[in-house]
Amino acid sequence: MREHDSEPVLGLPERLPEGETILWQGAPSWRPFALRAFHLRGLAAYFALLALWYVTDGWRANPQDALLGGLRLVALGAVPIVLLLGLGKLAARTTLYTITGRRIVMRVGVALPMTVNIPFAAIRSADLRQNRDGTGDIMLRLMSGHRASYFALWPHLRMLRVSNPEPVLRALPHTEVAARALAQALAASAAMPVRALHGAQTDEDHATRPEAAAAA
Repeated sequence: MREHDSEPVLGLPERLPEGETILWQGAPSWRPFALRAFHLRGLAAYFALLALWYVTDGWRANPQDALLGGLRLVALGAVPIVLLLGLGKLAARTTLYTITGRRIVMRVGVALPMTVNIPFAAIRSADLRQNRDGTGDIMLRLMSGHRASYFALWPHLRMLRVSNPEPVLRALPHTEVAARALAQALAASAAMPVRALHGAQTDEDHATRPEAAAAA
């Protein structure tokens, strides 16, 4: 049996109710997903600086030992980076985001796949962030009284939002299409004029607060 053959509709745990249609579906681009979701650039920089400090500190006493020690630290740092890169690739390949006329559905999980439904009534705002690698993230803020499970959705969440998790449709290769579909669906759900999702180009985990599409 192929992966996800048991799904009645690709990316969904059950068939859509009558009148509900799929507006957009997409998956993360695995390399940007892994780099940002697991903060691999920061991890690599940490081990590189640690190795540089070790070499610099021991160079006068014994240059050969200092150099070998620095190389060992680099090799030690490469192990978790490679493992997390592989995990990120698996996570991206098993992820599928779906936008319907009524909700967002996130199929996530590697060992234990699950689907998380986020109805439009639970969404306070949605922000678009464009990244320098050409992908983008759509970040969701939920209404008071609605809370996403941090453990169920990680790493599809904004960093350091543990007390009030904010789901993220992360590393989308064609973000504008997804953002347009979501903005139109949120506006239709709230009976409001359509407002586009915009964002500044940044790889930081801080959204510039542009126009937000919100559902009441």
